[in-house]
Amino acid sequence: MIAVIDYNAGNVRSVLYALERIGVEAVLTSDHDEIAAAEKVIFPGVGAAGTTMQFLREQGLDELIRSLKQPVLGVCLGMQLLCEYSEEDDNTPCLGIIPQAVKRFLPQKGEKVPHMGWNTLRLNDDSWLSPELEGQYTYFVHSYYVEKGPYTVAESDYVHPFSAVLRKDNFFATQFHPEKSGSVGEQILKDFLAQ
Repeated sequence: MIAVIDYNAGNVRSVLYALERIGVEAVLTSDHDEIAAAEKVIFPGVGAAGTTMQFLREQGLDELIRSLKQPVLGVCLGMQLLCEYSEEDDNTPCLGIIPQAVKRFLPQKGEKVPHMGWNTLRLNDDSWLSPELEGQYTYFVHSYYVEKGPYTVAESDYVHPFSAVLRKDNFFATQFHPEKSGSVGEQILKDFLAQ
C-alpha cells in the first residue's frame, strides 16, 4: 500500500491522480497506523513552513515521519520540511531529517520570486533517478530552496544552482512537482516506487 500523507496541504489530489495515471493505487491518510504500515509513503505539499510544521506537531505527524523506515518521498514543501529549518516564517524549525537549511531566493538580475516554470535536471553519478532524465524538464513553483550539498542527487538553476532532488537514507525528495511534470514526472514517481 502506498500512503500519501494528508496534512491539510494543498495539491494532494494531483499527486493521487498522477499515481493513478501510472497504475498505482494510493491511500490519502493521516492515520498513524496506516502510514507506518505502508510500503511507501509520499509527503507532498504546497503551503507555508510555519503553519504546516505547527499542524504536523499538533497531530504527532512530525515524530511519525521521523520514525519511518520505508522509502518516503517529500515533494516541494514536503522536501523542505524534511530539512533542518526554513528561513520562511522567521527560521521555522523543520523535521531535521536532512541536515540542511532551506533559504529564500534573493533575486540578483531581475528574476522573479517565486520561481515558477520548467527547468532542467542535472543528475549526479549516484542519483536514484533513471539516467535518461538527465537534462529533462520538470515543473517548479517555490520561493525557497536547498543549497547543493552532500545529499543532492540532482540540481537545477534559478538565480544560482540549487538542489532539485535530495536523498538521505530512506528519505527521497524533489523540489519540483513530479505530479505536474508530465511523462518525466511519471518516470520520477516510478523510480521512487522502485526503491
